[in-house]
Amino acid sequence: MNWFNFSCSHCQKPLKIAQRHLCQQCDKQIVRTNYCGRCGTVLSNNRIFRGQMFCGNCAKSPPSWQQMVIIGRYLPPLSTLIHQFKFQNSYYLDRTLAQLMLLAIYEARREFLFSLPEVIIPVPLHHFRQWHRGYNQAQLIAKQLSRQLSIPVDNKLVIRHKYTQTQRGLTEKARRVNLRNAFNIDIKRAKQYGSVALIDDVITTGSTLNEIAKLLKQAGIENIHVWGLAKT
Repeated sequence: MNWFNFSCSHCQKPLKIAQRHLCQQCDKQIVRTNYCGRCGTVLSNNRIFRGQMFCGNCAKSPPSWQQMVIIGRYLPPLSTLIHQFKFQNSYYLDRTLAQLMLLAIYEARREFLFSLPEVIIPVPLHHFRQWHRGYNQAQLIAKQLSRQLSIPVDNKLVIRHKYTQTQRGLTEKARRVNLRNAFNIDIKRAKQYGSVALIDDVITTGSTLNEIAKLLKQAGIENIHVWGLAKT
């Protein structure tokens, strides 16, 4: 008997108190793959070794950040949870998704042998979009991870001052144009940090993250991590 009404965040199956957030069946359905620790590209089992970070593309033309961590691919049930979290006012799913992200970080540290960053930076929303949605989903995840990892969150380092159209459906080139001059960095705050982790939800081309990472590098921050809930 489930006296406390604990249930799976995805299928609503009753859970025991000792279990958290997802039932075993739903958790197993999340598509987790071996991936490049720089860009998140899927790697076949025979191409990854402990401590290896780069795929061939990243060895030739790396992104502006040094490390990527993702929970899995943007497929059900993970994509369903993220969509509910972002667009259906299901802000309470922050704990479920942050718990999955935390486990992904622990696994990535074992695989890629990296140190945790000094501060967590959620990818900002324009103030109008955040007002319309009611919350910034990246900030909610960052807050949960901050508690678990004892790493502070800085919501003021990166500011999104330009309102842009949604990135969904745009080509990679159009995404870059759309984001041009969309962000500002607080240079004085940036001088406090040598390493940061950018938190985002769904990583597609990485255009948003690349734009922010370039600005952070220009501000003197050399070690930049990207932590995403899923990659398409």
